[in-house]
Amino acid sequence: MFKYNKIIILSLLVLVLLLAAQVDLISQCPMCKMSAEQNLKDGGTAGKGLNKGILYMLTIPYLLVGGLGFLWWKNRKRLSDEIYEQPFSEN
Repeated sequence: MFKYNKIIILSLLVLVLLLAAQVDLISQCPMCKMSAEQNLKDGGTAGKGLNKGILYMLTIPYLLVGGLGFLWWKNRKRLSDEIYEQPFSEN
């Protein structure tokens, strides 16, 4: 049980440190960046949320795969026990 608590605490610590040391990420290709900068220079607002939108779309697959991996990890012992049960009970 101590091993799981240690993993959880370490994971939370890494998450907090990553959120605390957040850096403004640039997630655009050069053409998108030039287009967004030009739009902002011309008085448009289309470029303001472009980075956040790209990063948002990037996180969804990671969350889905991580969630499925967690469910598999949580249920792997129960599933392996069901597979190795004897097909016939001895009476």
